[in-house]
Amino acid sequence: MSEKEENELIGISVTAADAGLRLDRYLAKQSLVRSRNAAQHLISLGKVELNGEKVKKNRKISLNDYVAYTLESEAEIAIEPEDIPLDIIYEDEDIIVISKIAGMVVHPAPGHRRGTLVNALLAHTALANTGGPLRPGIVHRLDKDTSGLLVAAKTDKAYYSLIDMLKKHLIKKRYLVLVAGSFKESSGEIRAAIGRSQHNRKVMTVTSVYGKPAVTRFQVIKTYDNMTLLEASLVTGRTHQIRVHMRFIDHKIIGDPIYGSIKLGEILGISRQFLHAYKLEFEHPVSGEKMKLISRLPDDLACALKIINKIFDKQILKGDN
Repeated sequence: MSEKEENELIGISVTAADAGLRLDRYLAKQSLVRSRNAAQHLISLGKVELNGEKVKKNRKISLNDYVAYTLESEAEIAIEPEDIPLDIIYEDEDIIVISKIAGMVVHPAPGHRRGTLVNALLAHTALANTGGPLRPGIVHRLDKDTSGLLVAAKTDKAYYSLIDMLKKHLIKKRYLVLVAGSFKESSGEIRAAIGRSQHNRKVMTVTSVYGKPAVTRFQVIKTYDNMTLLEASLVTGRTHQIRVHMRFIDHKIIGDPIYGSIKLGEILGISRQFLHAYKLEFEHPVSGEKMKLISRLPDDLACALKIINKIFDKQILKGDN
């Protein structure tokens, strides 16, 4: 399989493992397509061919079929402001800091034009012109189902200053994360390179062959019977970094559908990873003022902790722990 840049034709030969799939389902498995909705959108635009012909989304593919598609360019995607509620933690004429809800994508992408943080921000305020056509003012990102603090720039000056601080590791981002198991040590550091999986291009993995250096630090906040609440901080900023590193040390994040423990998440009533960016520290990009911002745990994660505490307290009273 080969993958190229946007606007170039991307060609894939179907293997035995994927033979029999619908075309839209097959396309959705490709890392550049992102989702089934995105795949269907590309098919509807006539940007997908099966063995040189344009076909319907429900067409079944066969072994050695040749699928070719072209992605929408960023220039083809218009960002529409949307009146979506925002949890604004801080705002002035240069920056805005919000607490992103779980389930919200940070910025538009091919096949995902609406309902993003950028759509919501543009309905509220002007953003910097820098950062890219689909990412105006966006300095850093959070995974779709990770909640918490994110800073965006409203001016170009603020944007470039924040980007420089990120490169110099001067923006401190701390997360609350609930993982499976317990730790002997009260704190630690994980140094393990992260790269894209060769088996599933939408998944990241620890690899010394083609990965980029990644460092995560953690500190134990509270230990339960079979789970631990941690504060994690990023030294580097790789895709899915905390989630991948916790799996690597065999302490999977509770509720994480890709890298973690789904069953424990279901018991606690959460349907996404217990990962919340709760603290952000940096110097204001224009005034130089020291900023320290906090975001409380969202209701789903706070309720999960209450359930754990009740179970843990009962075990202590019974002498089971």
